[in-house]
Order: sequence, then structure tokens, then C-alpha cells
Amino acid sequence: MTAPTDLLYSETEEELRSAVRSLLADRCDSAGVLARAETGRPHDPAVWQTLAVGIGAAGLLVPEKLGGQGASHREAAVVLEELGRAVAPVPYLTSAVLATEILLGCDTGDSAEVAPLLRELASGRRVCVPAVPLTLAPGARLPAAVRDSGGGVLTGRVTAVADAVAADVLLVLADTGLYAVPAASAELTALVPLDLTRPLATVTLDAAAGTLIADPATARAAVAGALLSGAGLLASEQLGIAEWCLTETVGYVRGRHQFNRPVGSFQALKHRLARLWLDVASARAAARAAADALATSAPDAPLTVAVAQAYCSGVAVRAAEECVQLHGGIGMTWEHPAHLYLKRAKADSLALGTTGHHRGLVADFAELPAP
Repeated sequence: MTAPTDLLYSETEEELRSAVRSLLADRCDSAGVLARAETGRPHDPAVWQTLAVGIGAAGLLVPEKLGGQGASHREAAVVLEELGRAVAPVPYLTSAVLATEILLGCDTGDSAEVAPLLRELASGRRVCVPAVPLTLAPGARLPAAVRDSGGGVLTGRVTAVADAVAADVLLVLADTGLYAVPAASAELTALVPLDLTRPLATVTLDAAAGTLIADPATARAAVAGALLSGAGLLASEQLGIAEWCLTETVGYVRGRHQFNRPVGSFQALKHRLARLWLDVASARAAARAAADALATSAPDAPLTVAVAQAYCSGVAVRAAEECVQLHGGIGMTWEHPAHLYLKRAKADSLALGTTGHHRGLVADFAELPAP
């Protein structure tokens, strides 16, 4: 008989949450995030170094023998919850999750390049970003936009690469395998993203030299596995967004008065917030289930991840929309952080697969007609 899944947070996970939340409250307030976002380079290297090195969050998924923490996807999910609550502009999802999972999938013992790179990622000395579109979804066909003209000389273009501007190393999927390419060897063209806290760029390689990490079959399997893990953990970031929006909105309507009464005492608003609370509680269960399934390598992990993404994506967007609307006029201003959460929620709803894509996966897994 299968043991029931424990979705409660462990003491270790709560301690990790406390450390990350304290850091972000002290060093990543909404005014600072907005000010950096307006410059077009939102990443804060100092915050990233403290998160990655001081707390050790960058190496959570890396085994201890490779210099990491040897933790699991559950702990990484807690970090992403807090990053979502702060819409923190750090390359955690792309570097500490996606790139790390790709390298772990390529760590077959045949490549002398994988282990040193994983050590550098775990130590926070380097930021590594996969050169794949942020919209690439689990189960989707992997792109073949980069060609190897021989000896690891790569040419091609990949668009909508997240956090490329913060990367030291790019992981490039080419026709002959996976390559590590110094970011300085690539031409980065900044795009105008909806989410100002997670910059996008087009990566152009023009006879750039890369170091072979894995053969084509191993590389594609590793990228596919990383997309699955990334989608599952993205649900925790979406949960964090929704939780912040709900908390801030409840606090606002309690203090805002109209007709000599708190706005939150009006029945229509009570019902809207009650429904949103139920949505967030359900999203927490779905996100935790996905993180636990990934941590335990459960056979039904692909289904659990698809369910989490199909549900949490919409909850984050609804929570952010309610936050903007129920804050009234102040919620529509640039100075209030509500728009940062709405933009992150909207961008996350496209990242690593749309809601429709994941609903289609659920239908496939359940052998039902797709919606």
C-alpha cells in the first residue's frame, strides 16, 4: 500500500522560508524592485549572492558530493514561493532549477565538464542559463535552432531566453548535443518583456565556440526532464504571487473606509475574497503535490506537474487581477507594486507551457478527450 503524501512543511523547510523571507524583506522591497526594473537590468547581484551563497539556495538540488546542499525539490519550492511573494528579480528558476537540472541529467560520468560547472553553480560563482525559449513546455518538441558547423562552432538564434543578461554561461542545445557557451561569446538582444523583473533576450550565436557536455540523446532527455521540474516548481512561484496578492488585498479592504464602514465589510467583497482564499488553498495543495512528486521521483510526477500548472497558473492571474481591482485607484498606479505581480503572473502563465497545454497533458495522461 502506498504511503500517503505529506504536503505539510517540515521544520527545515520553514527555517529555509524564514531565512529567504527575511533576506527579501530587508534587501528586496517593492520600491527597490520597481526602481531596478525601470533601468532594464533588474537583477541585483548582491541579493543573488546572499541568496545563492549566504543561504546556499543555489545548490539545493545539487548533491553534496558536488558541493551542493543535497536537498530536494520541496526545499527549492519553498524558495520559489518566497521569490514569488517578493517578485524578486533573481535568476533562480533559470539557473538554480532549469540549468542545474539539465546538468544533473547530463552527469553520466562521461563528461569532465559537468561536475565542475555544477560546483560553480552550487557555490554561486556562476550563473548558468539554458538558451531555450521561456515558453518551451514539457512534452513539447524541442527546438533545433542552433547548428554545429564542426568542432563545437555554433551558429543560430534562440528567442525569448529568460535571464540571459545575468548569465555567465549559456547551455545551448545544438544538433550535435548540449554545449556550454560563455555568455560573452553570444550576442544578446534585449526584448521588451511584460514582466520587467524577468528580462528576456534573443541569443544569437555566430561561430561561437562551445564545450560539448552531452550527446544529442542525453541532452534532449536532460532538457525534457528539466522542463518538467521547472514547470512543477514554477507552480510554487505562482502560489507565492497569489498568497501575497490575497494578503495585501485583505489588509487593504480592512483599512479602507467608505460610507463610514471598512470596504471589506461589504458582502460582495467578502464573497470575492472568500472564493480567492479557497483558490489559493487549493493552489497550495497542487503546488506542494508537484514538488513532492518531483522530490520522490514519483511515477505520476508528469501528471501531478501538469495538474499543478493547469491550476496554479490561473489562480495567480486571478489573485493579481483582484489585487489591482480591489485596491481601487491606487492599484492602477505605477508606484503601487500590484502591477508587478500582475505582470509576473501573466508572464508565468505562458512560461513553461500555457494552461491549455497542461490541460491537454492531463487529458492525455488520463486518456480522455482533450478540452
